[in-house]
Amino acid sequence: MYRFSTRQPKEITAVEWWNDAVVYQVYLRSFADSNGDGIGDLAGLRTRLGDLAALGVDALWLNPCFASPQRDHGYDISDYFSIDPDYGTVDELETLVESAHELGLRVLLDMVANHCSDQHEWFREAITAGAGSAARERFLFRDGRGAHGELPPNNWQSVFGGPAWTRVVEPDGRLGQWYFHAFDASQPDFDWRHPEVADHFDRVLRFWFDRGVDGFRIDVAHGLVKSAELADWPGADDGTGGHNYDMWDQPEVHEVYRRWRRIGDGYAPDPKYFVGEIWVPSVESLADYLGPEQLHQAFGFDLLVQPWNADRMRAAVDRGLGQSARTATPPAWTLANHDVHRTVTRYGQAQDLSAPVPSDMIAAARRHGPADLELGVRRARAAAMLLLALPGTSYLYQGEELGLPEVVDLPRDARQDPIWVRSGGAELGRDGCRVPLPWSADAASFGFSPAGAALPWLPQPAWFGDFAADTQQHDPSSTLSLYRELLHSRRALFAPSEPLLWLASDNPELLVFARGSAICAVNFGERDAALPLADDARVLVRSTSGRDIPGTTLPANSAVWLTTATGPEHHGLRPTTEDALAR
Repeated sequence: MYRFSTRQPKEITAVEWWNDAVVYQVYLRSFADSNGDGIGDLAGLRTRLGDLAALGVDALWLNPCFASPQRDHGYDISDYFSIDPDYGTVDELETLVESAHELGLRVLLDMVANHCSDQHEWFREAITAGAGSAARERFLFRDGRGAHGELPPNNWQSVFGGPAWTRVVEPDGRLGQWYFHAFDASQPDFDWRHPEVADHFDRVLRFWFDRGVDGFRIDVAHGLVKSAELADWPGADDGTGGHNYDMWDQPEVHEVYRRWRRIGDGYAPDPKYFVGEIWVPSVESLADYLGPEQLHQAFGFDLLVQPWNADRMRAAVDRGLGQSARTATPPAWTLANHDVHRTVTRYGQAQDLSAPVPSDMIAAARRHGPADLELGVRRARAAAMLLLALPGTSYLYQGEELGLPEVVDLPRDARQDPIWVRSGGAELGRDGCRVPLPWSADAASFGFSPAGAALPWLPQPAWFGDFAADTQQHDPSSTLSLYRELLHSRRALFAPSEPLLWLASDNPELLVFARGSAICAVNFGERDAALPLADDARVLVRSTSGRDIPGTTLPANSAVWLTTATGPEHHGLRPTTEDALAR
């Protein structure tokens, strides 16, 4: 097993570690397979913990690894108190957490509390018990409309496509009630107005916190509670209705997070951390979820959904910083995750600047179309430098540090994402960013599995070997080496307490900002750009290599971190706060 570099482990402290942390997202199924079944697992991840610690991250976030029939690869949980056998055991999870802590790494799990699997014991009991039973009150069962109940209770649509209601066969064999599922039919939504649901998740949190887990990322955190009326969604039938907020962002959801925060804070002197996946219409709505009584942070997806454009990126940064100021919580930035196409492919595609700021990740980050991957790699490297220079927390999705493109040409029969299935192939879905990682260029399954193993659960393309970690680790110009350099110098250069200040530029393709004595500059244009800095600028890290360029010139589609002896205050800097709050 190779190592990126050697480094002394960081000490785990009870300070609010998340304020400027770098969190590495592990899609466990595709990270490292230890037993040769073609599926990544906890033991495989444990063998690679040293690699991640040496890379320079501060924490890991594991996508769901609880027991599941894997219809949505873990986001359909059948038992919240056990680990899926494909991934290991509860004991192995505890051992993983202990090993991570020894290396100075925190461990976050993924909490899916909006819905469970249709194989969860509660839902199986509800189907068997029949209409009107107490078991059905834990879910959203309703009688259908129409003369014989043959129509769904309302016209709500699933996020994954198609109706959000499925009719069940009652114990006597007749078609009966309908149940609600915001996502796939195999993922029935809980009714969070039922007290047993809240009590259940209190026990789930404590179970994993008692085993050393440091916190949770909360899936669809704004969606746990639905409007009590379940009224029709105006415009849903003809596609003109916009976002259905009766499915999301209900007032009662905040009491859930107050309960959870009290539980997490009870683990003093090292309280537990919560970050939410939250889509709401305004900063004011988002602020309701955050603060000392609820969640510590919410993901800022605004940066992720932007095209490669200086104005759009700057506006997203300003909005994120303005949101942070209003909510009094540090931003949680990301450019990629398990739900969107990889940055290399997105930035290598034609950039649509005519569209408004998108309201969802599907339209913005899972687009069809060819990609110039060489260009995409250049832009993705520069974007990483922008991301990691921002104040707050940065979340990195596995494989981004290798510069992996999206696998867009997976065989049709290999795709497994419910989005692909429910859309009839109209939407590519998320399989292409979940292909198992290439660790070794010359090994079977590129080192993802041991020799003689079963084929990986998703096929790896032959060109994956070009991006294998072992071919990049000793190449100073590789994307892996760039990430390693950024992560090891980030905190020293950009102190957490330093605000972001923009540097005025006459070039509309150039973004330049300072934090303390360090400066980040990104050229979004197709031509080299002169930086508005003094001649004494000293380059610290550059996203490109192989060109002898003075520190005050920035190549096209690239970024640089630098300092100047005169300091940023002599270069026309102005505070971000005014711009951010005005947008």
